[in-house]
Amino acid sequence: MKEISNLMNYRDSIKVVDATLRDGGLVNDFFFTDKFVHDLYLANIKAGVDYMEFGYKGDKEMFDKTKFGKWKFCDEDDLRAVVGDNDTDLKIAVMADVGRCNYKEDIIDRNDSVIDLIRVATYLNQIPTAVDMIENAKNKGYEVSCNIMAISTAQEGDLRAALDILGKSPVDVIYIVDSFGAMYPEQMQRLAALYVEYAEKYGKKIGIHAHNNQQLAFANTIEAVGDGVDWLDATYASMGRGAGNCAMELLLGFLKNPKYNVFPVIKFIDEHMTKMREQGVVWGYDLQYLMTGLLNQHPRTAIAFTKDNRNDYAEFYKEIVTMD
Repeated sequence: MKEISNLMNYRDSIKVVDATLRDGGLVNDFFFTDKFVHDLYLANIKAGVDYMEFGYKGDKEMFDKTKFGKWKFCDEDDLRAVVGDNDTDLKIAVMADVGRCNYKEDIIDRNDSVIDLIRVATYLNQIPTAVDMIENAKNKGYEVSCNIMAISTAQEGDLRAALDILGKSPVDVIYIVDSFGAMYPEQMQRLAALYVEYAEKYGKKIGIHAHNNQQLAFANTIEAVGDGVDWLDATYASMGRGAGNCAMELLLGFLKNPKYNVFPVIKFIDEHMTKMREQGVVWGYDLQYLMTGLLNQHPRTAIAFTKDNRNDYAEFYKEIVTMD
């Protein structure tokens, strides 16, 4: 049982990462207006957010640039058009997916970039390539984190092996990622303890990236905080793939560090997110995402259900419960 006094204080080591553009971009193919991105950047500065993830470093030979907005690729000129030299306390992050990023060419030296943090995303079976990407980014001068995705499907032995490999790498932060929104706080507590065990052994930090299929993204995030996890991902109005993520407005309302200010987040949501929903951009909790979360499945079937404007929830459940 956690001491309630711990929830009434704060740790200076906690870092808040805004993933609205990156995870939210999966909802609208990264077609955000320039004003949306610029205003989000300013809101994060005013809110005291520590890192802003602008999107992916997608491989341009793999992804058609005409089918995605600029934040699928995060070119240096596009970043600088928003942040200039970023003479602020807010740090800039991008994500590099294993197998979907030409990292040796598209990630330039840190001295020539406004980016501070490279977030390597990997599945357990891709760990060797993830380590190569981590080493490449560190050699170029970046902070580096590693997101181990779909962790709710992992066997403990495989996870321990991966954490040991990553612990020996130069990565700075290792993330718990509940990709399917399948986990409960009790499970998060046990998983966080495992990650923290390796973090303490190798001198790393631990982060959490939660999805909201069972409306537990916020609960799992604050559970992780109490278990020693320091890097916390969130998105404005929970915007993210499928059911979305931990809501930034909830997280900043919970954290007690006076550096954080929830009002700029609320103001941005009022001015931009409500309008986006009215324009037909869809994300957030719904029954189809609950079902895939309960079954610990990737939400791709629920996303397709949503795009097809289906509402036959019982039939959908019968379809996915019989899937291999």
